[in-house]
Amino acid sequence: MNPEPASGAAQASGREAVLAVLGRRTPPRMVYAPNYWQWTAHHRNHGSLPAEIGQRRTQLELIEFLGLDVFSRNLYCDEQKGWFGGLADEVWEGVECRQEQRLDGQDRVIEKTYRTRMGEATERLRYVFGASTLVQEKFAVTDYASRLDVMREIVAGRRWKFFPERYARVAAKVGDRGVVMAGELYSPLKMLHMMLGPADTTFLLTDEPERAGEMLAMHEAAQLDLAAQMAASGVAAMIAMDNLDTMFHTPQYVERYSASFYEKASRICHAHGSAFFIHACGRQKANLKLIAGLGVDGLEGVAFPPLGDVELDEAMRLSGDRFIITGGISAMETEKLRSRRAVEGYVQELLGRMRPYAHRFMLSASCNTPINTPWETIKWLRDAWSEYGRLR
Repeated sequence: MNPEPASGAAQASGREAVLAVLGRRTPPRMVYAPNYWQWTAHHRNHGSLPAEIGQRRTQLELIEFLGLDVFSRNLYCDEQKGWFGGLADEVWEGVECRQEQRLDGQDRVIEKTYRTRMGEATERLRYVFGASTLVQEKFAVTDYASRLDVMREIVAGRRWKFFPERYARVAAKVGDRGVVMAGELYSPLKMLHMMLGPADTTFLLTDEPERAGEMLAMHEAAQLDLAAQMAASGVAAMIAMDNLDTMFHTPQYVERYSASFYEKASRICHAHGSAFFIHACGRQKANLKLIAGLGVDGLEGVAFPPLGDVELDEAMRLSGDRFIITGGISAMETEKLRSRRAVEGYVQELLGRMRPYAHRFMLSASCNTPINTPWETIKWLRDAWSEYGRLR
């Protein structure tokens, strides 16, 4: 039996609807909180934003123009500097961190150099202007066999400081439209992926399990401290930006290297009335029961076949009765649904299947909205949700 609908039915704001789902109460209508971060940035970069939106230039302004809900972890992120973050800064002890930027044609190249007592390490990112996306060109550690001491110094010397005033400013801009997720966290396993790459992470964990375990524990402690800072500051929801996918986060790896972080972060959040999510990409089926069993509140951006390996309603059944899932619109849909009728048919069928789970489902992008998504498709999806997302 489904919970009773939240009070306030048709007049409910986006914030009321999102908070209802976070509380596992049926909202007055299904929540629709898409992610237009890259899409908006790309069309702003290239002067191709729709004329009808006027002077609106940000993702939030676009969402407000369309009359949609907000449940986002990158409303405040600078897409040319990082995939996430902006509410917290790295704080260093015993490590000097220097960041330099330069233009290479229209691309922006970012180099970050870490100076430690054991030596230096440099990573390089490139913001590809033509695709409006950030890619990693060089990992900080490319030969862990000879650079493990440097890597340890970096991990040991890094902490984070959260700035409540930054969060408050973003939340004030969002207002009644929805809820801002603080996308500042990442698991110990993801830390290795970001410093070494997934392949060398696997080799390191096999070749140097004790030294790798020490660094995993240090990163976990620093990130749990950040989670505690955010929770104590009244952040309503936060998310680990792990790109959880069984190709790189197998159930065995999650249990061994990430479960402790997920479980402890969830406890910290719940002690302060906050919610803890993990960003999902790719295949999720084998991890659903495990992740839900750790107390995690939900997954953001679950992909379904062919990009993922589980249908959304099946994911709901596999993950228990409290697990929240967001998703439903992937790059496949925005590319192949090229008429209003096709969009309406897809949304009607999907929301029909998900209606029994409206108290723990939010219609959203499965990761992001592709830059080649037509503006008409975005409006058709909005109209279809308005028509078929009613619950009363």
